[in-house]
Amino acid sequence: MDCRHAKCVALTFDDGPMESTGKLLDILEERRVRATFFLVGENVEAHPGLVWRERQAGHEIANHSWSHADLGRASEKKAVSEVARTQEAIRRAIGETPVLMRPPYGSTDKRLAAITRRMNLAQVLWTVDPLDWEVRDRRAVERRVTRAVRPGYVVLMHDIHPTTVAAVPEIIDRLKAKGYRFVTVSELFGGRLTPGRKYVQR
Repeated sequence: MDCRHAKCVALTFDDGPMESTGKLLDILEERRVRATFFLVGENVEAHPGLVWRERQAGHEIANHSWSHADLGRASEKKAVSEVARTQEAIRRAIGETPVLMRPPYGSTDKRLAAITRRMNLAQVLWTVDPLDWEVRDRRAVERRVTRAVRPGYVVLMHDIHPTTVAAVPEIIDRLKAKGYRFVTVSELFGGRLTPGRKYVQR
């Protein structure tokens, strides 16, 4: 997929995996859509089978810290530990380590950029945030995402909320009807992303 010319959008899901992730994976498989999952290390350790299932389905696996810590305000030691522990948990679950990370709350700074550069991780933020963690309403999430998406955008959602998972089928169907193609974050940006750099939209 060449997202320089196609109408691409990257769906991303934070904070899992949790029990509701399984339902989301069923939805994505049924509609033949691949997404990017930014995983919390504690949940990876608790649900390694779901991480394995995500990877086997062709989804992109990425780092979202160990405990959803504010890495931009954490000490260097804490930030390194949060990221490294999650890298290791994911490696144990799927046999490979991510090349992408998303700082919780979007909280980052020059120090975290340097840390992620050393750890071979690009930082990925977002362009569309439906605030699905705050508004637990399926229809509201659908509307906010489908109205805001433009080609090259990165959509932030949370698969830990059943209301968000319930919104995904309609989001996919409506965006497909508008000609959008669903890609992973790495595909959206054309392959390998630069470690330490911050990515928001194509």
